[in-house]
Amino acid sequence: METAELLEIIGRDEDSKHQFKANVTNGIALAQEMVAFSNSEGGAIFIGVSNDGTFSGLTRADMGRLNQLVSNAGSQQVLPPVNPQTENIATPDGCLVMRIGVPKGISKPYMDKNGAIWIKNGADKRKATSREEMQRLFQSAGLIHGDEIPVAGLNIADLDTDYFKVFWKRNFSESLTDYGLSLPTLLKNMNLMQDGIFNVSGALLFAKNPALKLPVFIVKAIAFPGKEIHRTDYLDSQDIAGKIGDIFQKSMGFILGNIRYIQRKQGVNAPGKPEIPRVVLEELIANALIHRDYFVSAPVKIFIFSDRVEIISPGHLPNNLTIENIKMGNSNIRNPILASFATKILPYRGIGSGIIRALKEYPAIDFRDDRDGNRFIVTILRKEPEVGRRSLE
Repeated sequence: METAELLEIIGRDEDSKHQFKANVTNGIALAQEMVAFSNSEGGAIFIGVSNDGTFSGLTRADMGRLNQLVSNAGSQQVLPPVNPQTENIATPDGCLVMRIGVPKGISKPYMDKNGAIWIKNGADKRKATSREEMQRLFQSAGLIHGDEIPVAGLNIADLDTDYFKVFWKRNFSESLTDYGLSLPTLLKNMNLMQDGIFNVSGALLFAKNPALKLPVFIVKAIAFPGKEIHRTDYLDSQDIAGKIGDIFQKSMGFILGNIRYIQRKQGVNAPGKPEIPRVVLEELIANALIHRDYFVSAPVKIFIFSDRVEIISPGHLPNNLTIENIKMGNSNIRNPILASFATKILPYRGIGSGIIRALKEYPAIDFRDDRDGNRFIVTILRKEPEVGRRSLE
């Protein structure tokens, strides 16, 4: 790092990526900073910079001591160990500053030697104390999944038996009675139930009324007359609940019922085609239901405006996925149990090709990974009605 870049960072002051320390003598405190950066998005600690932005006057001898302290903290006081990188930077007045680079961790959650989990909170750090925070960290490491969490109060009596029988017969070409296992045992073997209690996947796939115990795992859909959200002025509104297959179909119906149908080159008596191709809506709604974060207590939202359709999923992209990644077909299955059964219920293939297919069919789609708001937003732009063509509302 050049001195000019260091001065620029100091001029901007501390933030969630940059921490200043005049000096460090306590390995435990340093380890806690490393834990917080590793559990967040990574960052850098600058030793030799006071809170007021001045240099504290570290010497070459200090650098040797600090390098040993950094090595010991990263290897012995952070669990699992981390490997920070150090760099010594000369200041204009002849002093030294040590930059400690701590990458975003790939084995979250990281803890200090006492088992405390630290996360960044703006420019500061704090202990993770809420269950939801800890669950997300374990989720990012692939240690737990939101779709496997038990749903207290939903048991075998809540199974939609007729629906499940039809599903079984269609996919396995035999009746349940021929299979020879009790329903609780069968559902346990399918990873949908444990100790007689449905998990989130089992409830959303096969319970008669999953919203009874999972009231936020629904879709809230609203159609507005203009280009902005309005508290009281709307064209249509629906809370869409039920099994995930029902939610998918009703969500499709809501959008298709609130967008234009275009005749294009068809005869006047031919049924119009939706302005947004059906396959695009299928791919994006299926992705929203399957890949949303089920640790977040919030519904999927569908907003229809005069110029666009927005599909908002709780939870930002998991792990190291980016918008560029998913446009190339990369995927990271957040809810593996739900995804494995969704291929049998929804028009979903589970191979990361859905976004590619949607963009090929209709390129006017934007994606936003809102990490601060912990949500993923898909915006489908609506085209202006073609001049001279008939639109059927």
